Amino acid sequence: MDRSNSVNRREAHTTNGTKKTQEELLVQEEEQEVLSVERIFESKQVPSWQSQLTLRAFFVSLILGILFTFIVMKLNLTTGIIPSLNVSAGLLGFFFVKTWTKFLDKSGILKQPFTRQENTVIQTCVVATSGIAYSGGFGSYVFGMSEVVAKQSTEANAADNVKNPSLGWMITFLFVVSFLGLFSVVPLRKIMIIDFKLIYPSGTATAHLINSFHTPQGAKLAKKQVNALKKFFTFSFLWGFFQWFFTGGDGCGFGSFPTFGLKAFENRFYFDFSATYVGVGMICPYLINVSLLVGGILSWGIMWPLIEDRKGHWYPADQSPSSLHGIQGYRVFIAISIILGDGLYNFIKVLGRTLYGIYCQFREKKAGSVLPVGARASPAEASLSYDDQIRTELFLKDQIPTWVAIVGYVSIAIISTITLPHIFHQLKWYYIVVIYIFAPVLAFCNAYGCGLTDWSLASTYGKLAIFTIGAWAGASHGGVLAGLAACGVMMNIVSTASDLTQDFKTGYMTLASPRSMFISQIIGTAMGCVISPCVFWLFYKAFHDLGVPGSEYPAPYAIVYRNMSILGVEGFSALPKNCLTLCYIFFIGAIAINALRDALGKNKAKYIPLPMAMAIPFYLGSYFAIDMCLGSLILFIWTKINKAKANAFGPAVASGLICGDGIWTLPSSILALSGVNPPICMKFLSRKDNIRVDKFMKP
Repeated sequence: MDRSNSVNRREAHTTNGTKKTQEELLVQEEEQEVLSVERIFESKQVPSWQSQLTLRAFFVSLILGILFTFIVMKLNLTTGIIPSLNVSAGLLGFFFVKTWTKFLDKSGILKQPFTRQENTVIQTCVVATSGIAYSGGFGSYVFGMSEVVAKQSTEANAADNVKNPSLGWMITFLFVVSFLGLFSVVPLRKIMIIDFKLIYPSGTATAHLINSFHTPQGAKLAKKQVNALKKFFTFSFLWGFFQWFFTGGDGCGFGSFPTFGLKAFENRFYFDFSATYVGVGMICPYLINVSLLVGGILSWGIMWPLIEDRKGHWYPADQSPSSLHGIQGYRVFIAISIILGDGLYNFIKVLGRTLYGIYCQFREKKAGSVLPVGARASPAEASLSYDDQIRTELFLKDQIPTWVAIVGYVSIAIISTITLPHIFHQLKWYYIVVIYIFAPVLAFCNAYGCGLTDWSLASTYGKLAIFTIGAWAGASHGGVLAGLAACGVMMNIVSTASDLTQDFKTGYMTLASPRSMFISQIIGTAMGCVISPCVFWLFYKAFHDLGVPGSEYPAPYAIVYRNMSILGVEGFSALPKNCLTLCYIFFIGAIAINALRDALGKNKAKYIPLPMAMAIPFYLGSYFAIDMCLGSLILFIWTKINKAKANAFGPAVASGLICGDGIWTLPSSILALSGVNPPICMKFLSRKDNIRVDKFMKP
């Protein structure tokens, strides 16, 4: 009796176990179905590549491209820190076209529904347009050529090394150099995306975002995110407008509020009430924001006061604070040494990883195989998941002929080689030919490295061109200007190459055709070649203290890039006393910190500051770092209270803060050009200075 009961219990246990296993298998199958993105969309027909390129997509791209160009330009000319705006571009593109199609659908005149492929085209075009505001060098090498920046240095400021901005030559320059990078990587798109299966984290994240928008649940969330973005956009815009009323003079307004006292304010420690940088702080990782603050404390809190105590010994006591032979020289050149040390380390690391990755990929291939540059299938493609099978099939369907890429690259290179010496007579045609011979290899390395690490080294390749071409040209033949121009040529090529491969990855994951991606990138780049110079020209004409240290738009990287070029041409003769020794220490220190971060691994490296981020406040001060740390603190507290909501709405809130304050620069520029000045100057004085002012004002 007991034995039979025990047997029955065992059988019951076995049966229950079997049922449980079957249920688990069903759940796992259901989860796999959910995880299969393309099964969600399998009932929807993928439009042809021509249908993905709609007039409404490019109209929306133009509007958003102008908006984001203003934002990137403002960031360029203030600190040079530019966060990824892919999420904002994808979200706003979805919102505008979805609203448009919803209205047409209700009116009964909708001819073509809004698809994720069209959303991808918009996102690609917008990012390509606004990307020119960065790679075009308006806050770095282009403005570094100007007389405003040249006057801040007594070296190499002769007419041969100065070229003031002008709409004509800037637009022409961008048109002849910005498309080469696109054609240089087109033949290798298959090996990057399908054979090597490079991750391209930003492109992958953008694709997931766009895919989620076009599911029923994702569309509802996107609507809520847009509402949050609109609220904070309105707040940020109105806050910028309100602040404008109190800036009727130098050092006036909320941006000059001595938050931590007047002494701290003198050393650039204060909160400047910038909605832009609070938003940037919410987007940037915690480590970057903390690194900026650590760099500010190390430089403006410790080093510069100590060096200023050596005034009269290390540099002349009567030297102007803005002179590179005084305290400003230490600020600029030590920042440059950290940037170069960090750049050199990461260049070698990423290049080494790139070459090793390529070696491993080709070692695994069978003997006799060739580099897959066209639509040839790979042996590994037989074991793909359902999603990858669909994506690979469509990615290989609409090919861009290799001859188009070769003819395009060679044709533009010839036109560019003829045109550039007429814009910069210091940049000889043979310098350009040498750059164009090596550029495709460097563009491939940058695109591959970006796929592995999400890190574009465009500025590092640009600095490499500054030193090589500048030194080749020599001081007596306008080497400083030649180096800066060469930097622009190289930077545009490698930057657009990595951008396009990111977009190919996004298109691969959203079933957007490579042809539509390529054409969208070309149209976006062409729009950027016109929009970015015009936006910069507006800043240049509206703000007469543009590029001046301590002004609203100091353009910090302009003086940095110019002085890099001076170093490449003239060596270290321009440095003040003991500055070279300090530069060596910080150059080696930047390499050592990076090596330590890699040696300790990811878990421990997140507690060690990033040298590149630390270098920025060495020249500018800590005011924007305090804004960004406040943004981090807001996001941190929000995450602790409600992590899901913070993850869902944090980027939208941050984008609203950045976009609202950024777009305020358009009306403020127009007001400045019209001669309309703020009516009030709100200034903060010590009690002693206030008594003196009162005595002066009283009759």
